[in-house]
Amino acid sequence: MSKNKQDIAVFFRALADRTRLRLLNLIADREVCVCYFVEILGTNQPKVSRHLAYLRRAGLVQARREGKWMHYRISQPTDTTAKSLLQGARAWLEQDDGMKKDRARLDNICGAPKLPARLRNAPLPGKPKLIVAAE
Repeated sequence: MSKNKQDIAVFFRALADRTRLRLLNLIADREVCVCYFVEILGTNQPKVSRHLAYLRRAGLVQARREGKWMHYRISQPTDTTAKSLLQGARAWLEQDDGMKKDRARLDNICGAPKLPARLRNAPLPGKPKLIVAAE
């Protein structure tokens, strides 16, 4: 199997899991700390991290560390077909009722006067910061 076909398979397997779709949905056009994913998905951090690692291997997300916090954002594929497929999947996710509930829950938590105890010191989701490559 050629490397290109393997990449295609990884890409589609990444999109074939509901938890990974929920993560992509929550990221949308912002950068989100792992702790928020744990809160919204109601699962443990190792499981969330495994799914995020899969999305990274598929080239769908990028990570940035800031102190003890890991922030994730969407990574636009360089392949035009993959980019188009990702845009289509994201548009579909925006229309799904369950995905809308996840986004609303994240927005409610972020806009609440007081964050849940597990998120008290966590950075709020925001616009993606520039990831600078090491020179």
